[in-house]
Amino acid sequence: MTASSQKQHLEHFLAAGVRLYEQTSADALLILVDRKLDWEQVREATRRIPVLVAADDEEDLAGVAAQGLQSVLLDVAGLPVQERLTQALLECVAAELIAPEANVVALYSGFEAGSLDSLSVLRLEEHLGQLTSRDLRNLETKVPLETLKLVVDIAVEIGREGREGKPVGTLFVVGDSRHVMQASHATGFDPVRGYNRVERKLTDSRVREGIKEIAQLDGAFIVNADGTVEAAARYIDASAENVSVAKGLGARHWAAAAITRRTKSVAVTVSETNGTVRLFQNGEVVLRIEPFRRAMKWKDFEYEPPSGD
Repeated sequence: MTASSQKQHLEHFLAAGVRLYEQTSADALLILVDRKLDWEQVREATRRIPVLVAADDEEDLAGVAAQGLQSVLLDVAGLPVQERLTQALLECVAAELIAPEANVVALYSGFEAGSLDSLSVLRLEEHLGQLTSRDLRNLETKVPLETLKLVVDIAVEIGREGREGKPVGTLFVVGDSRHVMQASHATGFDPVRGYNRVERKLTDSRVREGIKEIAQLDGAFIVNADGTVEAAARYIDASAENVSVAKGLGARHWAAAAITRRTKSVAVTVSETNGTVRLFQNGEVVLRIEPFRRAMKWKDFEYEPPSGD
């Protein structure tokens, strides 16, 4: 495609995006790129509507801010386009560029790299309020999928609802519980101590509600791979040496990174600031879930991109 035809293609595609934005009363236009575009042309074509530009390479974003467009730097190179879109939306919500309930028109390369060829209307409460089982299966852990689902569900509910109208932050450490217990100590009163194992199973709705009630206590919940709560209000002793956590995250997230670096566990944190849920493994964040007013839903992964073989 010649430079002239590329410019014409971009012009027509941006015009289609603007029309869809207007027809759907969307809140923003998101452009996910894997190469630098003519940002002056983008600004002219999109008029004065809010435009978010996401890319994995900082060089691809050069000149975006000069045109009054918002740039979003990602770290998801090589992942399928749907996962890159999801991460771009999460970053936009976290940076408060869009609201968690926003509707966004997305332009991206769905078929051919380097060429905008796909348009989608993404309703965030539906798009980000769902997780696929594959999101958790991708974690290389011996913790059963059902146990992870139970813990993530509780964490998301705590992040979304808080307790008695107040935000609540907490930490769950799941799997490899023997070593996790050795790398932690009781902060004082343990509200689950003395109950038999059946009365500490997360499969019981009463136990889940009880966990949400005591989540305000300091310390971590230690959860066995079978979904049994081994202990609560535990202080993590694991060293945070050689652990790196994003700026702005507090002691709870450092503890999650440290314990998952030292053991074969998966940690699930709930941020008291904004309710964001993060999953840690091997000392790093591997999944982030934003809190939404509506309950999160699990769904089967319905589309597997062609391998290209």
